[in-house]
Amino acid sequence: MDTTLTAILLGIVEGLTEFVPVSSTGHLILATELFGYDAKQWAMFNVVIQLGAILAVVVQYWGTFWRAGMGVLRLEAQGLAFLRNILLAFLPSAVLGLALKDYIDIMLGSPSVVAWALIAGGIAILAIEKVAKTGDYVEVADLPMRQALGVGLAQCCAMIPGVSRSGATIMGALAMGINRKTAAEFSFFLAVPTMIGASTLELLDKGHQLTSGEGVGWSELGIGFTVSFFVALAVIRAFVAYVSRSGFAPFAWYRIVLGIFAVGWLTLR
Repeated sequence: MDTTLTAILLGIVEGLTEFVPVSSTGHLILATELFGYDAKQWAMFNVVIQLGAILAVVVQYWGTFWRAGMGVLRLEAQGLAFLRNILLAFLPSAVLGLALKDYIDIMLGSPSVVAWALIAGGIAILAIEKVAKTGDYVEVADLPMRQALGVGLAQCCAMIPGVSRSGATIMGALAMGINRKTAAEFSFFLAVPTMIGASTLELLDKGHQLTSGEGVGWSELGIGFTVSFFVALAVIRAFVAYVSRSGFAPFAWYRIVLGIFAVGWLTLR
């Protein structure tokens, strides 16, 4: 497949799936199998398109981040509480991610793990949606520390490819009684330090591809970053409004159908 077309398709996949509970990493791993491109050659590209998705969150919620930042500098309670909750939720995955990096890398090379995780995650979403009793919308800064830490612990499940970082954090939040809109926004905000941390580790590991010629070219990187940014921005704007009205069941069924298809395809190919 033409490298420009591959860059566009992967940018779309990343933008569509990063912030909804269907696993962007899982989709990229399955795309590797489906499109047949060299995953090692495109490893750095996958890091870059994640940064495009991160930028979409920062742009969409710039006012929130600005107010929180100014609040921290002025030692205001609301800004400090926002920072506290994001850090509490970020720390568990940061610690475990560093400790288990080698094991995570092994799982990232297994599309069968992704397929079964998609199915299991879809079933979990349906179950949690059925039993969860959520409260009213509140700002992320107003969540108690135990709920922020609980969301962070739930995020650790996403170290298994196919689970979905956004799915784990949102479902963990719902299970603790957090409102759907609050859960989605918390997942978006938490994505920024989590994905920057993960991308930094990948840059340290694979950054040599930018100058060695082992990876794809700068034009593909630019295309993928741009496509991922704009698609993710559109998804973020639509996602919160949708799930506030309709819930997460459609994403659960999508995961289950895709996972079953992937298991069958991987078995028969």
